[in-house]
Amino acid sequence: MTEMNSPRAECPVCGSQRTEPVLHLPQIPVFCNLLWPERSAALAAPRGDMRLGLCNDCGHLFNQAFDPGLMTYDQAYENSLHFSPSFQRYARGLAETLVERYDLHGKDIIEIGCGQGDFLGMLCELGNNRGVGFDPAYVEEGALPPNVTIIPDYYSEKYASHRADFLVSRHVIEHLARPRAFAAMLRRVMAHRPDAVLFIEAPSADYMVAHTALWDIIYEHYAYFGRASMTRLFEDAGFQTLDLYETFGGQYLCLEARPAASSGQPATGRADVTAWRDQVRDFARSARAEIARWRRELERLAAANKRVVVWGAGSKGVMFLNLLPPQARLIDFVVDINPRKQGKFVAGAGQQIVSPDFLRDYRPDVIILMNRNYQDEIQEMAAALGLSPEFRFV
Repeated sequence: MTEMNSPRAECPVCGSQRTEPVLHLPQIPVFCNLLWPERSAALAAPRGDMRLGLCNDCGHLFNQAFDPGLMTYDQAYENSLHFSPSFQRYARGLAETLVERYDLHGKDIIEIGCGQGDFLGMLCELGNNRGVGFDPAYVEEGALPPNVTIIPDYYSEKYASHRADFLVSRHVIEHLARPRAFAAMLRRVMAHRPDAVLFIEAPSADYMVAHTALWDIIYEHYAYFGRASMTRLFEDAGFQTLDLYETFGGQYLCLEARPAASSGQPATGRADVTAWRDQVRDFARSARAEIARWRRELERLAAANKRVVVWGAGSKGVMFLNLLPPQARLIDFVVDINPRKQGKFVAGAGQQIVSPDFLRDYRPDVIILMNRNYQDEIQEMAAALGLSPEFRFV
């Protein structure tokens, strides 16, 4: 029996059995960011159940139906955001802040889940640092900076000989079936570098719940960390929290920590999750209402013969299109500036991914924007193409 057929009751952060299901999204694509070269293959993409569960002890959210056996990341996986000028500005600003805050000059840096090495390259460029990145989905496309090396593999203790003054992991931990084991492994490899700093970035469950960001729920993400569960995980593993804050308009949660003086001691403080539990239950009700609202809206637009496109073939766009059948079938195209995605098809829903230039002739009446952080960037591109559509925001 697989884990998908046997829902998990134990919280992956604190081990509590006091968990409850809060939201069920049946048969969603297993991979939102896997590219499909043909529509038929996209429609037949593997699916799995999302049963969002809540831990009543630490407040962590996780997929109780998650099957780690379905998760294989290879070079067909594409989730880079660095083609967006808006995202590049965010990443550059974050890198500059970290280099200044921790005096990252002439230091050794490791990034776990480095993608194509964009962020690692920034850190190394800004402080003349030496970087080693790990990512099984890395695709060699050209020469890397001389002070950056990328190993196309998962990071583990077999690479402990690569010592680091600064260890980065962005948008990795939410994918992991065993986050406690990951945090404990990081503590062990950093044991001999007590002054080394760990930086973790992940989607913020606090933002998701507060803003009913339903489309942020994807199968790839087993774990949904809020401030309470992120702190609990790493302090239980033997880290001292240096800072915990939100970035990217509140959508991301960032932890800065270093090895505590003694490891293996559980954190003394425990969050009261009573209010959080009520917020999560409200979120689940609001999420169902949001799905119903968008179904009605797409039907209305179709009845008015409006030509509609979605802008953004990332996780949010893929989930938006998959959670609204059959209404989403009225949308034929999804726009994305990432050239690696253009010409491919959306997992589960089958829409073709096109470049912004495609819209010059297609002339959509309505563009649905999946992330307000890119609003100015997208509206400027649309205007440059001579378009004056109505913009809708999820």
